[in-house]
Amino acid sequence: MKRRNFLKNTALTTLGASLVSPLMAMAESNEVTHLESEDLSASSLKDEYDVHFIAIGDWGRNGEYDQTEVAKQMGLWALNNPNDFVVSVGDNFYPRGVVSEHDPLWHYSFENIYTAHSLQCDWYPVLGNHDYGSDTEAQIRYSKVSRRWCMPALYYSKQYKLGDNDKLLMLFIDTDPMMHAERKAQVEQQMVWIDEQLRNAPADVKWKIIVGHHPYYTVGPRIKNYDTLTVREKLSPVFAKYKVDVYLSGHDHSLQHLKPEGVTHQFISGAGSELTQVTEGIPYSRFQASDHGFMCFAINKDKINVKAVNASGKVLYQTELKK
Repeated sequence: MKRRNFLKNTALTTLGASLVSPLMAMAESNEVTHLESEDLSASSLKDEYDVHFIAIGDWGRNGEYDQTEVAKQMGLWALNNPNDFVVSVGDNFYPRGVVSEHDPLWHYSFENIYTAHSLQCDWYPVLGNHDYGSDTEAQIRYSKVSRRWCMPALYYSKQYKLGDNDKLLMLFIDTDPMMHAERKAQVEQQMVWIDEQLRNAPADVKWKIIVGHHPYYTVGPRIKNYDTLTVREKLSPVFAKYKVDVYLSGHDHSLQHLKPEGVTHQFISGAGSELTQVTEGIPYSRFQASDHGFMCFAINKDKINVKAVNASGKVLYQTELKK
C-alpha cells in the first residue's frame, strides 16, 4: 500500500472509531435513551439575549426591487445569528393587498421569496395602507393556511419572558384606519384596547414595544405628511403616558432610528423592496439610510440591541437601549 493511501485510511479509521465508539457503547448499554431531533443537531445559537427577531416592511413585490436579495440576506442572518421570529411592519402585498387567502401573491411575494430554512419561523404581521386595497381579513385567514404566518386579528399582543423575572410586551396595531374619518369608531375601539393593554400590563413587564405601519416621526419623504402627523397625534400621548420604549414601523422605504423628545425610540424598517429617499441633518435622527435591508432586535431585561443590515449583509448601524 502506498504511504499516502495508508495515512488516509488510518485517519479515516481513527475518525470512524471516534464516532462509532460512543454509539456502540450506547447500543451495548441496557439504558433506554430518549433522544429528540434537536439532540442530534448542532447546538442552537445562543447569546446574552432572551428574545431575537428580524423586522422587515414594505416588501411584497414578487421578488422585484431587490426583495429577493433582501430575503436571501435575511435567511443568512437568521442562519448565523439567533432569531426567534420575524415581524412584518406592513405593506405586505403590493399594489393592493390580497383578494383572498388563496391569492397567487401569497406564493409569488411570500412563500417563494422567503424560502430559507432559517425563516420558517413565526411571522407576526401588521397591515399597511396597500394591504387595505383588497380583503384585509384574508391576511388573518391565511394564518390557518400557513404554518408561519401568525396574524390572529387586525391588532393583537404578545408577551415574552426575559430571564426569570421580567417580560417583554409587544403590541401589534392597525394604523391605517387612523387615516380615514369614516373609520373613527374602529379607531376609537382600538385606542381603548391599546390603553387597556398598557394599563393592565403585568408589573414584571420591563420593555414595551408597539409595532405599526405608519411612523409617528420620519426623515423620509413624509416628514410633515398627513399620515405621520395623524399617527403622532394619536399615539404620542399613549407613548408618553405608558413610557413605551420602542415604536417600530415602516411606510417610508428606508432604515431609520429616530429619537424625538420623550422616552420612545422610533425605528423604521421599510426597506424590504422599493426605496425612497431620506433627509440628513434632522436633529432627532440618529441614523437614516435609503438602502435595501432589514433590522434585527435582540432583547434581555437590561438592554435592547438593534442592528440595521443591508442586502449585502453589511451592518450599517447598531445601537443599544438600556434600562
